[in-house]
Amino acid sequence: MSPANGLITHPSPYSVAETLDRLEAVLRAKSITIFARIDHSGEAAKVGLTMPPTQLLIFGNPRGGTPIMLAAPLSAIDLPLKALAWQNAEGKTWLSFNDPYYLQNRYNLSDEVLQPIAGLEALIQQAIA
Repeated sequence: MSPANGLITHPSPYSVAETLDRLEAVLRAKSITIFARIDHSGEAAKVGLTMPPTQLLIFGNPRGGTPIMLAAPLSAIDLPLKALAWQNAEGKTWLSFNDPYYLQNRYNLSDEVLQPIAGLEALIQQAIA
């Protein structure tokens, strides 16, 4: 699998649904708001199409995201944060998300402004451990 610019992808030993269930639990324990969960494969099935399990979790914290958007209004296209759990053709589950440091570079954010989302990798690791 070739890396996509600005994305980090980790294998998950869990199913797509369980991977996002676990991530939701980690995020809720940190008082991070879950805004939406989109079941792309479920929606595809509703219109007669099939795709491997694929779900997107949208989450964040206005205390962390608002300063980013104030510093760089276009960053609102990338916020709130998202994590994509998906299954490849071989049946392996993966968890992908935007690299906070890619966003820092993309929007020329200071370390101070980025700080609230800089720990995203650690939260992702907890969910797939």
